[in-house]
Amino acid sequence: MLRRLHPEQPESFAFTAANQQWAEAQITKYPEGRQASAVIPLLWRAQEQEGWLSRPAIETVADMLGMAYIRVLEVASFYFMFQLQPVGSVAHIQVCGTTSCMICGAEDLIAVCKDKIASKPHELSADGKLSWEEVECLGSCTNAPMALIGKDYYEDLTAENFGRILDDLVSGQVPTPGPQNGRYAAEPLKGLTSLTEYDSGRTQYNASVQLASDLGDTVKRIDGTEVPILTPWLGKDGKAAATKAAPKPPKAPAPAKPAVKQAAEAKAAKEDQPETLTGARDGKPDDLKMLKGVGPKLEETLNELGFYHYDQIAKWTPEQVAWVDARLKFKGRIERDGWIEQAAKLAAGEQTEFAKRAKEDGTYED
Repeated sequence: MLRRLHPEQPESFAFTAANQQWAEAQITKYPEGRQASAVIPLLWRAQEQEGWLSRPAIETVADMLGMAYIRVLEVASFYFMFQLQPVGSVAHIQVCGTTSCMICGAEDLIAVCKDKIASKPHELSADGKLSWEEVECLGSCTNAPMALIGKDYYEDLTAENFGRILDDLVSGQVPTPGPQNGRYAAEPLKGLTSLTEYDSGRTQYNASVQLASDLGDTVKRIDGTEVPILTPWLGKDGKAAATKAAPKPPKAPAPAKPAVKQAAEAKAAKEDQPETLTGARDGKPDDLKMLKGVGPKLEETLNELGFYHYDQIAKWTPEQVAWVDARLKFKGRIERDGWIEQAAKLAAGEQTEFAKRAKEDGTYED
Protein backbone atom coordinates (compact mmCIF):
# COMPACT_ATOMS: atom_id res chain seq x y z
CA MET A 1 0.00 0.00 0.00
CA LEU A 2 1.35 3.41 -0.97
CA ARG A 3 1.56 5.76 2.00
CA ARG A 4 2.18 9.45 1.42
CA LEU A 5 2.18 12.60 3.50
CA HIS A 6 -1.21 14.28 3.66
CA PRO A 7 -1.59 17.13 1.12
CA GLU A 8 -2.70 19.58 3.82
CA GLN A 9 -0.04 20.19 6.45
CA PRO A 10 0.19 22.47 9.51
CA GLU A 11 2.80 25.21 9.39
CA SER A 12 4.75 23.94 12.38
CA PHE A 13 5.02 21.40 15.17
CA ALA A 14 6.46 21.58 18.65
CA PHE A 15 6.41 19.16 21.54
CA THR A 16 4.81 20.44 24.71
CA ALA A 17 7.41 21.38 27.33
CA ALA A 18 6.82 18.13 29.23
CA ASN A 19 6.90 16.01 26.07
CA GLN A 20 10.10 17.76 24.96
CA GLN A 21 11.72 16.83 28.26
CA TRP A 22 10.42 13.27 27.88
CA ALA A 23 11.83 13.04 24.35
CA GLU A 24 15.24 14.35 25.40
CA ALA A 25 15.31 11.76 28.19
CA GLN A 26 14.60 9.00 25.66
CA ILE A 27 17.57 10.05 23.56
CA THR A 28 19.91 9.65 26.55
CA LYS A 29 19.11 5.93 26.66
CA TYR A 30 21.29 5.36 23.61
CA PRO A 31 25.10 5.67 23.21
CA GLU A 32 26.64 8.73 21.62
CA GLY A 33 26.25 8.50 17.87
CA ARG A 34 23.29 6.13 18.12
CA GLN A 35 20.57 8.71 18.83
CA ALA A 36 18.70 7.56 15.73
CA SER A 37 17.63 4.52 17.76
CA ALA A 38 15.13 6.80 19.53
CA VAL A 39 13.25 7.59 16.31
CA ILE A 40 10.26 5.31 16.95
CA PRO A 41 9.64 6.46 20.56
CA LEU A 42 9.83 10.12 19.51
CA LEU A 43 7.56 9.66 16.50
CA TRP A 44 5.08 7.78 18.67
CA ARG A 45 5.06 10.54 21.30
CA ALA A 46 4.50 13.14 18.56
CA GLN A 47 1.53 11.10 17.35
CA GLU A 48 0.26 10.64 20.90
CA GLN A 49 0.30 14.42 21.27
CA GLU A 50 -1.31 15.37 17.96
CA GLY A 51 -3.15 12.22 16.92
CA TRP A 52 -1.19 11.88 13.65
CA LEU A 53 2.23 12.58 12.17
CA SER A 54 2.52 15.74 10.12
CA ARG A 55 5.52 16.67 8.02
CA PRO A 56 6.65 19.33 10.55
CA ALA A 57 6.47 16.68 13.31
CA ILE A 58 8.60 14.26 11.28
CA GLU A 59 11.14 16.98 10.51
CA THR A 60 11.23 18.08 14.17
CA VAL A 61 12.08 14.53 15.25
CA ALA A 62 14.70 14.29 12.49
CA ASP A 63 16.37 17.51 13.66
CA MET A 64 16.41 16.32 17.27
CA LEU A 65 18.15 13.09 16.26
CA GLY A 66 20.47 14.52 13.60
CA MET A 67 18.82 12.38 10.91
CA ALA A 68 18.01 13.19 7.31
CA TYR A 69 14.31 13.97 6.84
CA ILE A 70 13.94 11.16 4.31
CA ARG A 71 15.24 8.58 6.83
CA VAL A 72 12.59 9.51 9.40
CA LEU A 73 9.89 9.61 6.72
CA GLU A 74 10.93 6.08 5.74
CA VAL A 75 10.24 4.91 9.30
CA ALA A 76 6.94 6.77 9.58
CA SER A 77 5.66 5.49 6.23
CA PHE A 78 6.80 1.90 6.81
CA TYR A 79 4.95 1.24 10.08
CA PHE A 80 1.17 1.30 9.84
CA MET A 81 0.89 2.27 13.50
CA PHE A 82 1.83 5.77 12.39
CA GLN A 83 -1.03 7.82 10.95
CA LEU A 84 0.06 10.11 8.10
CA GLN A 85 -3.26 11.94 7.85
CA PRO A 86 -5.47 13.78 10.35
CA VAL A 87 -7.58 11.54 12.58
CA GLY A 88 -10.72 12.21 14.58
CA SER A 89 -10.29 14.81 17.30
CA VAL A 90 -11.83 12.38 19.81
CA ALA A 91 -10.74 8.96 18.55
CA HIS A 92 -9.44 6.90 15.66
CA ILE A 93 -11.06 3.45 15.42
CA GLN A 94 -9.13 0.48 14.04
CA VAL A 95 -11.39 -2.47 13.27
CA CYS A 96 -9.70 -5.86 12.97
CA GLY A 97 -10.77 -7.55 9.73
CA THR A 98 -8.64 -10.70 9.80
CA THR A 99 -9.94 -14.29 9.90
CA SER A 100 -11.35 -14.72 13.43
CA CYS A 101 -12.90 -11.27 13.53
CA MET A 102 -14.16 -11.56 9.96
CA ILE A 103 -15.91 -14.83 10.76
CA CYS A 104 -17.42 -13.38 13.93
CA GLY A 105 -18.82 -10.19 12.43
CA ALA A 106 -16.11 -7.66 11.59
CA GLU A 107 -17.98 -6.72 8.42
CA ASP A 108 -20.93 -5.62 10.58
CA LEU A 109 -18.60 -3.37 12.56
CA ILE A 110 -17.20 -1.86 9.37
CA ALA A 111 -20.76 -1.19 8.22
CA VAL A 112 -21.35 0.71 11.48
CA CYS A 113 -18.21 2.79 10.83
CA LYS A 114 -19.38 3.62 7.32
CA ASP A 115 -22.80 4.61 8.66
CA LYS A 116 -21.75 6.61 11.73
CA ILE A 117 -18.30 7.97 10.73
CA ALA A 118 -17.54 8.11 7.01
CA SER A 119 -18.07 5.99 3.94
CA LYS A 120 -14.33 5.50 3.38
CA PRO A 121 -11.50 4.72 5.79
CA HIS A 122 -9.22 7.56 6.93
CA GLU A 123 -11.96 10.12 6.29
CA LEU A 124 -13.13 12.30 9.17
CA SER A 125 -16.71 12.21 10.37
CA ALA A 126 -18.85 15.26 9.57
CA ASP A 127 -18.15 16.73 13.02
CA GLY A 128 -14.45 15.83 12.80
CA LYS A 129 -14.58 13.78 16.00
CA LEU A 130 -14.03 10.26 14.65
CA SER A 131 -12.15 8.42 11.91
CA TRP A 132 -11.70 4.72 11.15
CA GLU A 133 -9.78 2.09 9.22
CA GLU A 134 -9.67 -1.70 8.84
CA VAL A 135 -6.44 -3.29 10.07
CA GLU A 136 -4.80 -6.70 10.15
CA CYS A 137 -4.95 -9.07 13.13
CA LEU A 138 -4.59 -7.32 16.49
CA GLY A 139 -4.16 -10.59 18.40
CA SER A 140 -7.42 -10.74 20.33
CA CYS A 141 -8.91 -13.64 18.37
CA THR A 142 -10.61 -15.27 21.36
CA ASN A 143 -12.65 -12.11 21.88
CA ALA A 144 -13.51 -11.54 18.22
CA PRO A 145 -14.73 -9.31 16.74
CA MET A 146 -12.81 -6.45 18.26
CA ALA A 147 -11.49 -2.95 17.60
CA LEU A 148 -8.62 -0.86 18.88
CA ILE A 149 -9.88 2.56 19.93
CA GLY A 150 -7.22 4.98 21.06
CA LYS A 151 -4.96 2.89 23.28
CA ASP A 152 -7.29 0.07 24.32
CA TYR A 153 -9.05 -3.00 22.98
CA TYR A 154 -12.85 -3.16 22.81
CA GLU A 155 -13.74 -6.82 22.44
CA ASP A 156 -16.70 -9.16 21.94
CA LEU A 157 -18.40 -6.50 19.88
CA THR A 158 -21.73 -6.54 18.07
CA ALA A 159 -23.08 -3.95 15.67
CA GLU A 160 -25.37 -2.76 18.46
CA ASN A 161 -22.87 -2.31 21.31
CA PHE A 162 -20.22 -1.00 18.91
CA GLY A 163 -22.66 1.67 17.73
CA ARG A 164 -23.31 2.67 21.34
CA ILE A 165 -19.58 2.96 21.98
CA LEU A 166 -19.18 5.35 19.04
CA ASP A 167 -22.15 7.40 20.20
CA ASP A 168 -20.69 7.62 23.73
CA LEU A 169 -17.33 8.79 22.39
CA VAL A 170 -18.97 11.53 20.34
CA SER A 171 -20.93 12.69 23.40
CA GLY A 172 -17.76 13.04 25.45
CA GLN A 173 -17.93 9.80 27.41
CA VAL A 174 -15.14 7.20 27.61
CA PRO A 175 -16.67 3.70 27.42
CA THR A 176 -14.98 1.03 29.52
CA PRO A 177 -12.68 -1.02 27.26
CA GLY A 178 -12.32 -4.78 27.25
CA PRO A 179 -15.01 -7.44 26.64
CA GLN A 180 -18.44 -5.94 25.99
CA ASN A 181 -20.49 -9.08 26.66
CA GLY A 182 -19.81 -9.58 30.37
CA ARG A 183 -16.69 -11.68 29.98
CA TYR A 184 -13.90 -10.91 32.45
CA ALA A 185 -11.03 -11.61 30.06
CA ALA A 186 -10.66 -14.44 27.54
CA GLU A 187 -12.26 -17.29 29.45
CA PRO A 188 -14.82 -19.58 27.72
CA LEU A 189 -18.10 -17.87 26.90
CA LYS A 190 -20.01 -20.35 29.08
CA GLY A 191 -17.81 -19.59 32.09
CA LEU A 192 -14.81 -21.16 33.79
CA THR A 193 -14.57 -24.95 33.78
CA SER A 194 -11.36 -25.06 35.83
CA LEU A 195 -9.47 -22.79 38.23
CA THR A 196 -12.85 -21.61 39.44
CA GLU A 197 -11.28 -20.25 42.63
CA TYR A 198 -9.76 -17.56 40.39
CA ASP A 199 -13.14 -15.78 40.56
CA SER A 200 -12.61 -14.86 44.21
CA GLY A 201 -10.67 -11.76 45.17
CA ARG A 202 -10.12 -10.46 41.67
CA THR A 203 -10.33 -6.78 40.69
CA GLN A 204 -13.44 -5.36 39.07
CA TYR A 205 -11.88 -5.68 35.60
CA ASN A 206 -9.03 -7.71 34.16
CA ALA A 207 -5.59 -6.17 34.62
CA SER A 208 -5.48 -4.41 31.24
CA VAL A 209 -8.96 -2.91 31.54
CA GLN A 210 -8.43 -2.05 35.21
CA LEU A 211 -5.29 -0.04 34.41
CA ALA A 212 -7.01 1.69 31.49
CA SER A 213 -9.93 2.61 33.77
CA ASP A 214 -7.61 3.83 36.53
CA LEU A 215 -5.63 6.01 34.13
CA GLY A 216 -8.67 7.18 32.21
CA ASP A 217 -6.56 7.87 29.14
CA THR A 218 -8.14 5.50 26.59
CA VAL A 219 -8.59 8.22 23.97
CA LYS A 220 -6.71 11.01 25.72
CA ARG A 221 -3.95 12.78 23.83
CA ILE A 222 -0.62 12.65 25.67
CA ASP A 223 0.77 16.08 26.54
CA GLY A 224 3.32 14.96 29.11
CA THR A 225 1.31 15.81 32.21
CA GLU A 226 0.58 12.12 32.76
CA VAL A 227 3.50 11.79 35.18
CA PRO A 228 4.88 10.02 37.08
CA ILE A 229 3.36 6.93 35.41
CA LEU A 230 4.57 7.70 31.87
CA THR A 231 7.68 9.63 32.89
CA PRO A 232 8.76 8.31 36.28
CA TRP A 233 11.89 10.46 36.31
CA LEU A 234 9.72 13.60 36.43
CA GLY A 235 7.64 15.00 39.25
CA LYS A 236 3.94 15.94 39.11
CA ASP A 237 4.90 19.40 37.87
CA GLY A 238 6.76 17.89 34.92
CA LYS A 239 10.12 18.94 36.34
CA ALA A 240 12.95 16.63 37.22
CA ALA A 241 12.46 15.32 40.73
CA ALA A 242 15.26 15.99 43.19
CA THR A 243 17.04 12.76 44.05
CA LYS A 244 19.95 12.05 46.30
CA ALA A 245 22.16 9.65 44.50
CA ALA A 246 24.78 7.78 46.45
CA PRO A 247 28.16 9.41 45.95
CA LYS A 248 30.29 7.56 43.47
CA PRO A 249 33.65 6.33 44.71
CA PRO A 250 36.56 8.34 43.31
CA LYS A 251 37.82 6.89 40.08
CA ALA A 252 41.29 5.52 40.28
CA PRO A 253 43.68 7.42 38.02
CA ALA A 254 44.70 5.51 34.94
CA PRO A 255 48.32 4.40 35.01
CA ALA A 256 50.55 6.71 33.03
CA LYS A 257 51.63 5.37 29.66
CA PRO A 258 55.32 5.18 28.90
CA ALA A 259 56.58 8.23 27.04
CA VAL A 260 57.60 6.09 24.06
CA LYS A 261 54.08 4.63 23.77
CA GLN A 262 52.48 8.08 24.07
CA ALA A 263 54.71 9.39 21.28
CA ALA A 264 53.87 6.40 19.07
CA GLU A 265 50.11 6.87 19.59
CA ALA A 266 50.34 10.59 18.87
CA LYS A 267 52.26 9.89 15.68
CA ALA A 268 49.71 7.28 14.56
CA ALA A 269 46.80 9.68 15.26
CA LYS A 270 48.50 12.40 13.22
CA GLU A 271 49.11 10.02 10.33
CA ASP A 272 45.45 8.91 10.36
CA GLN A 273 44.17 12.48 10.10
CA PRO A 274 43.65 13.54 6.48
CA GLU A 275 44.71 16.89 5.09
CA THR A 276 42.44 19.67 6.36
CA LEU A 277 42.20 23.35 5.53
CA THR A 278 41.18 26.37 7.57
CA GLY A 279 39.23 27.65 4.59
CA ALA A 280 38.54 27.01 0.92
CA ARG A 281 41.34 27.78 -1.51
CA ASP A 282 40.86 31.25 -2.99
CA GLY A 283 37.58 31.38 -1.08
CA LYS A 284 35.98 29.05 -3.64
CA PRO A 285 34.90 25.71 -2.10
CA ASP A 286 33.74 22.85 -4.29
CA ASP A 287 30.06 21.97 -4.14
CA LEU A 288 30.32 18.84 -1.99
CA LYS A 289 26.60 18.26 -2.44
CA MET A 290 27.52 16.85 -5.84
CA LEU A 291 28.67 13.75 -3.93
CA LYS A 292 25.92 11.16 -3.50
CA GLY A 293 24.81 11.12 0.12
CA VAL A 294 25.98 14.65 0.96
CA GLY A 295 23.31 17.23 1.67
CA PRO A 296 23.53 20.79 3.02
CA LYS A 297 23.95 19.70 6.65
CA LEU A 298 26.61 17.11 5.88
CA GLU A 299 28.44 19.58 3.63
CA GLU A 300 28.48 22.05 6.52
CA THR A 301 29.92 19.38 8.82
CA LEU A 302 32.63 18.50 6.31
CA ASN A 303 33.55 22.17 5.97
CA GLU A 304 33.78 22.47 9.75
CA LEU A 305 36.19 19.52 9.75
CA GLY A 306 38.33 21.29 7.15
CA PHE A 307 37.21 19.64 3.90
CA TYR A 308 36.25 22.01 1.08
CA HIS A 309 37.52 20.36 -2.12
CA TYR A 310 37.04 17.14 -4.07
CA ASP A 311 40.77 16.46 -4.27
CA GLN A 312 41.00 16.37 -0.46
CA ILE A 313 38.39 13.61 -0.26
CA ALA A 314 39.84 11.72 -3.22
CA LYS A 315 43.12 11.25 -1.30
CA TRP A 316 41.63 9.65 1.80
CA THR A 317 43.23 6.36 2.84
CA PRO A 318 41.23 3.64 4.69
CA GLU A 319 42.70 4.92 7.98
CA GLN A 320 41.71 8.47 7.13
CA VAL A 321 38.21 7.34 6.14
CA ALA A 322 37.88 5.83 9.62
CA TRP A 323 39.08 9.14 11.14
CA VAL A 324 36.44 11.13 9.24
CA ASP A 325 33.71 8.54 9.77
CA ALA A 326 34.18 8.74 13.54
CA ARG A 327 33.35 12.45 13.36
CA LEU A 328 30.18 12.15 11.28
CA LYS A 329 26.65 11.43 12.51
CA PHE A 330 25.96 9.44 9.35
CA LYS A 331 28.56 6.72 9.89
CA GLY A 332 29.38 4.33 7.06
CA ARG A 333 28.15 6.65 4.34
CA ILE A 334 31.63 7.40 2.91
CA GLU A 335 32.21 3.88 1.65
CA ARG A 336 28.55 3.00 1.07
CA ASP A 337 27.97 5.93 -1.29
CA GLY A 338 31.45 5.87 -2.81
CA TRP A 339 32.59 9.40 -1.98
CA ILE A 340 36.25 8.80 -2.82
CA GLU A 341 35.55 7.46 -6.31
CA GLN A 342 33.08 10.27 -7.01
CA ALA A 343 35.43 12.92 -5.63
CA ALA A 344 38.30 11.66 -7.80
CA LYS A 345 36.17 12.00 -10.95
CA LEU A 346 34.86 15.44 -10.02
CA ALA A 347 38.36 16.66 -9.09
CA ALA A 348 39.55 15.56 -12.54
CA GLY A 349 36.78 17.57 -14.19
CA GLU A 350 34.72 14.52 -15.07
CA GLN A 351 30.99 14.14 -14.46
CA THR A 352 29.24 11.53 -12.32
CA GLU A 353 25.73 10.22 -12.87
CA PHE A 354 24.58 11.55 -9.50
CA ALA A 355 26.07 15.03 -10.05
CA LYS A 356 24.45 15.17 -13.46
CA ARG A 357 21.01 14.32 -12.05
CA ALA A 358 21.44 16.70 -9.12
CA LYS A 359 22.22 19.59 -11.44
CA GLU A 360 19.32 18.78 -13.72
CA ASP A 361 16.59 18.57 -11.09
CA GLY A 362 18.17 20.78 -8.44
CA THR A 363 17.83 18.20 -5.65
CA TYR A 364 20.38 16.81 -3.22
CA GLU A 365 20.43 14.01 -0.74
CA ASP A 366 20.73 14.84 2.95
